[in-house]
Amino acid sequence: MIPAMTTIQRCVGVLGLVLGCGVPWVASAETVGCVTTAWKLLGANHRVCVEAFGDPKVPGVTCHVSQARTGGISGSLGLAEDPSQFSLACRQTGPITLPDKLPKDEVVFSEDTSILFKETRVVRLWDAQHRTLVYLGISRKLVEGAPANSISTVPVMPWR
Repeated sequence: MIPAMTTIQRCVGVLGLVLGCGVPWVASAETVGCVTTAWKLLGANHRVCVEAFGDPKVPGVTCHVSQARTGGISGSLGLAEDPSQFSLACRQTGPITLPDKLPKDEVVFSEDTSILFKETRVVRLWDAQHRTLVYLGISRKLVEGAPANSISTVPVMPWR
């Protein structure tokens, strides 16, 4: 099964094809499941959904992100702005193989949370001193900055 691409991933991919340039690849998420938080008479219910994605450059790491999804008619039509509420957890799920040149920071996941200017983004940071991968989730809204954030760390250790 091929996971659905987010709007931003489709746009980045199309832009890369049009411009003929190398565009950094971000992971696609697979939906693990959703839980209804409020019932709506018309349209989809409000819910919290959990998605999983692997780090595209560091095999052996899987992250799960939970995000609130707005329901109702506007949510069903994809016009609603989802709240900037999310949680992030990343774990070692297999042997970790670090690439020879790991950037100090790199976007590994990005998903739109409104029709314009708002996204949830996960950035991988490398803490070389502690040999730890740090995953920072932020909610970006170009007009108001990035107040919502979450962090998860994965120490690079032998897999047993």
